[in-house]
Amino acid sequence: MSQQPGRDDSDAAAPDSLAGKQPEEKTQRSLFGEILDWMLAPLLLLWPMSIAITYLVAKSIANQPFDRALEDNVLVLSQQVKEIDGKVVTQLSNPARDILRADDLDNIYFQIKVSKDQLIDGDRDLPAPIEEDKPTIGTVQFRNAVLRGIDIRIAYSYIDLNKTGKPGPNTDPHLALVQVAETLEKRALLANEIIKGVILPQFIILPIALALVWFALSRGLSPLAELQQRIRARRPDDLSPIDSRHVPEEITPLVKSLNEMLERLAQTIAIQKRFIADAAHQMKTPLAGLRMQSELALRQTDQQEIHQSLTQLATSSEAATRLVNQLLTLARAENLAPANQPREQIDLNILARNVVQDWIQASFAKKIDLGFEQDKNSVLIFGSPLMLREMLSNLIDNALRYTPQDHSVTVRVRTDHEQALAVLEVEDNGRGIPVEERGHVFERFYRILGSNVQGSGLGLAIVREIASQHEARIEILDNPQPQDPAYPGCVFRISFQLNPYDELAMEGLS
Repeated sequence: MSQQPGRDDSDAAAPDSLAGKQPEEKTQRSLFGEILDWMLAPLLLLWPMSIAITYLVAKSIANQPFDRALEDNVLVLSQQVKEIDGKVVTQLSNPARDILRADDLDNIYFQIKVSKDQLIDGDRDLPAPIEEDKPTIGTVQFRNAVLRGIDIRIAYSYIDLNKTGKPGPNTDPHLALVQVAETLEKRALLANEIIKGVILPQFIILPIALALVWFALSRGLSPLAELQQRIRARRPDDLSPIDSRHVPEEITPLVKSLNEMLERLAQTIAIQKRFIADAAHQMKTPLAGLRMQSELALRQTDQQEIHQSLTQLATSSEAATRLVNQLLTLARAENLAPANQPREQIDLNILARNVVQDWIQASFAKKIDLGFEQDKNSVLIFGSPLMLREMLSNLIDNALRYTPQDHSVTVRVRTDHEQALAVLEVEDNGRGIPVEERGHVFERFYRILGSNVQGSGLGLAIVREIASQHEARIEILDNPQPQDPAYPGCVFRISFQLNPYDELAMEGLS
């Protein structure tokens, strides 16, 4: 084995531990319950808010008629206040007082004062309004207060007692304060009646609304149930597209995605069926050969002929074993998901050198010089060591099969720093592969006519599948320096993405 000078470190790089967190399991949720929650939660939140707003509005509505009654009483009392001979008096008779205080529920209070301490008539302990710099004359105002521990509503007004009417510019008006107050029993009763009139119907309407929402959601989600029944009614082997014309617009993208998945599944099953059919067809030949050679050996009596039959039997058994192994390898490569493959950091130099060493004896037996050229630095990639060894073994086996004696096969590992690629090449000096055939040699069971080389046609299919699993690009090129014009040879080149940390290290060294 010819080997160019380079880094000769037989110890493999320690693989980095790729510890990943297990994804958290999400609790399965009902679409019906999700929509119902988003509809009922705001409704249940708004309902107490509407009660509070209704209560405030009811109080405001209840205050209006009673405030108008208080305002009328203040105006009537204001008309009864006179100033006679410099003395302020009221012309309010006792029956008028009784009428003013007559109320079945509330207590009525009134007060007429000229100054802060001069009570003309009414209840002395009725609280006075907040002192103002310039009291508003002739306008009735309202305020809330507390009398003897009970909430009351007060209407009050200031009147001018000047006999001359409008005071002069240097004359202060002679003011009298007129107040009428009442407790809040009638207002509270009216507000409660209004709230009852609004809230009680809501207790009837709310369950009906909930029932209607429930019915509307059930009706709206019924197309999902129909779609479910249509899918369940399908035969297990029915992979035809689902008709999306009878589903709601919102479900159409889901149905289209499902149809795309069914199409991919149908293609995969078709490929598997074709693979099984091709494999069965390919297995017939070595099995038939085994049976024929065994029957022929049983009929032979000459030891030399028996030995020759057993030799053919061993050769056919070896071919059948190789075919079965390749079929199993291809099936494993195709069905092993990338997420389930054990990936680790690999030095491509070390992996390729170990595989080449495994094929030294086979190359000696065929009188072919098997060489290896490695990069001067480590070439680190992430991948599955087992699958990559299988891929390179198939490439070397293919090269040895199609390279004549006294010629060479070279395995080469190098780094393309410009594109951050790790490149693995297998260069042979065989008959080469025509350009028009290079797109077909990776197909299963495909053999170039006239090659006269035994094989199953699965080796390069395995190479393509493993390269695809590692997101590597595979190319077939002409041998730039063939040894014999009659044997132009070719180069199988597989390009991997470099480990990004290794790329940074290479940049640091350069």
